[in-house]
Amino acid sequence: MGFGFTLPDKIMTIMATVKIINEVPTNRIDDWQLCFQQCVYYYDNGDKPEEGYRFIWRRPETHYLQAARGQARIPDKKELEKLLKMAEEAGWYK
Repeated sequence: MGFGFTLPDKIMTIMATVKIINEVPTNRIDDWQLCFQQCVYYYDNGDKPEEGYRFIWRRPETHYLQAARGQARIPDKKELEKLLKMAEEAGWYK
């Protein structure tokens, strides 16, 4: 399965500290919350900070973010559209 690009021989890992600017969460039956966040990414290699968005899960017992080296799985289109609409209504996703 091709993605239209070739990976380099060596992949450099760059870590980032993330500052959350805005967040909208969904309420889940199992108490985990899927959150859509507006963030600023501060890279450890000294690159210029970048603004962006991410999806991340909050744990049910502590409400801490579930840090993972990967992506937050979006359960379905309805959940995605709900989060985007909430962020747009809050005025920070345009």
